[in-house]
Amino acid sequence: MKKFTLLALFALLAAGYRADAQIQDGNVLIGSDFANISLGLNRPHVFNFNITPEVAWFVADNLAVGGYVNLGIETATGAPTTTTYGVGGLARYYTGTDVAVLRHGRFFGEATLGVGGTDVSDGGGNTNGLNFSIGPGFAYFVTPNIGLEVLLKYEGLGGFGSQSYQSTVALNFGLQIYLPGKKTAAKVKGDMK
Repeated sequence: MKKFTLLALFALLAAGYRADAQIQDGNVLIGSDFANISLGLNRPHVFNFNITPEVAWFVADNLAVGGYVNLGIETATGAPTTTTYGVGGLARYYTGTDVAVLRHGRFFGEATLGVGGTDVSDGGGNTNGLNFSIGPGFAYFVTPNIGLEVLLKYEGLGGFGSQSYQSTVALNFGLQIYLPGKKTAAKVKGDMK
């Protein structure tokens, strides 16, 4: 019964908001994308994990600019370890209004540009240099300040090493927290008086 009451309360709270306030000028986005998290149970016991923390500021309604850090590792029994890394800037643009089917969701596009690399421990397949990505995504706001995301991106890495260019298409899942900036906080204080 407690679970049902909690779910009913959550549903009532979620029904009363729209996905506009989170992406207003002055607000802050903090979160991370997670990709390719896996652990092989059979030989060669492959472990793979990639995380990309992000922070961005909304410089205008629907437009956020910020930075990211990318860290990843893939290892297996008896095989070389692959490490990926990167740091750079990002830009996001959220489209128009709430999606009609999912009232609390927004489509967005994300582009990144920075420096990064992929290094294989046995010396094969290394690339270090310019790192970029671009792709569409969808954010579903489970509460007014928390968004669950899915993002499909083309990622490229060009530069120096045993391979001059590497590219992938990645499906990432993320969790973002949208915090009010000074402008939004001042607006809320003014409305409460």
